Amino acid sequence: MVTTVRSAPLSGRVHDLLGRADAELLAAQFSPEAWERFSHAHLAALRAAAAVVAHRGRPAGRGAPRTVWGMLERVEPALAAWGQFFADGAALRSAVEAGRFDAVDDARAESTLCAAEDFLDEARRLLESDATRAVEVERRAS
Repeated sequence: MVTTVRSAPLSGRVHDLLGRADAELLAAQFSPEAWERFSHAHLAALRAAAAVVAHRGRPAGRGAPRTVWGMLERVEPALAAWGQFFADGAALRSAVEAGRFDAVDDARAESTLCAAEDFLDEARRLLESDATRAVEVERRAS
């Protein structure tokens, strides 16, 4: 017999961050300019990473990472490669926010959008797995 047990339900904050990630992803998909697609996709990933960190708990103490990407690596090492990919794009997003719209070409925007879609799916799967765990329960006849 399999029983579904709820453990560590997702908070309102986590649901809010996932909703904001979805909205950014949608904006990225419909943005006509490469720099807009890139920025929205990067922000979608940032919000998804923040949802994982919010759910798992922010690392604390001396030497704790200060960026969401560093925190993500600490709270969920399986997502470290994703975190590194998006951390590498943070300076480019800052450049775009500073008005350097020519800094992003179509190829970079598309690769970031695809990565953000995949990362959001992975983060959501991880969070849902945390929230619901199937536990096998054996019935013992007395």
